[in-house]
Amino acid sequence: MNASGLMSRLKNGLWFENPGLVQLLGLCPLLAVTSTFVNGLGLGIATLLVLLMSNTLVSATRRWILSEIRIPIYVLIIASLVTCIELIFEAFFPDLDRSLGIFIPLIVTNCAIVARAELFASRNAIGPSIIDGLAMGTGFALLLMAIGAFRELVGSGTLFSGIDMLIGGEATRGLVITDGGWLLAILPPGAFFSLALAIAAKNAIDRRQRKKSRDAMPRRPRALTK
Repeated sequence: MNASGLMSRLKNGLWFENPGLVQLLGLCPLLAVTSTFVNGLGLGIATLLVLLMSNTLVSATRRWILSEIRIPIYVLIIASLVTCIELIFEAFFPDLDRSLGIFIPLIVTNCAIVARAELFASRNAIGPSIIDGLAMGTGFALLLMAIGAFRELVGSGTLFSGIDMLIGGEATRGLVITDGGWLLAILPPGAFFSLALAIAAKNAIDRRQRKKSRDAMPRRPRALTK
């Protein structure tokens, strides 16, 4: 993959084909977990690692996987990777593992991971599949962190609360911005509102970029009339 193809794949994963922002895949964990930045970061890292490794393994074994059983094989690969990630979280980040709860095992059912295995990794070599997994996983993780930070800031008036679950030390509220916040933001409806705002912001930016591109194009002179 050349430099232009690499940049195109990265742009697709981060913006144009973002699994959560554009394709609207994996919304269950995205909406349920992102009450804080740390929760979004933890689940984002776990999803990124699973997506990266599943793309690599599917691409490496695609020649030996029968088309009739490819989906069960993909699920088996993903489930094995999720089990490994869950054991790592339990061993090294037990507090974060308890905070994320059932949503780490539920990565197995994340449609974004199965979709990339089916649509890209099973049809491309290992190198491009690794780049695709990295780009898509990073885009999804960044969305989780952004929504988590927004909801925590608006709902609690804090940022990076519970960062001790990742780096150790005493329990902390993180960076305290205000003494309180809008409680609805950290409740389930706040997750839907936050995602809707993120989608609306992306669409507005895309429209502005398209308008700038049209305005920058040279206009054809009008034909002279007698």
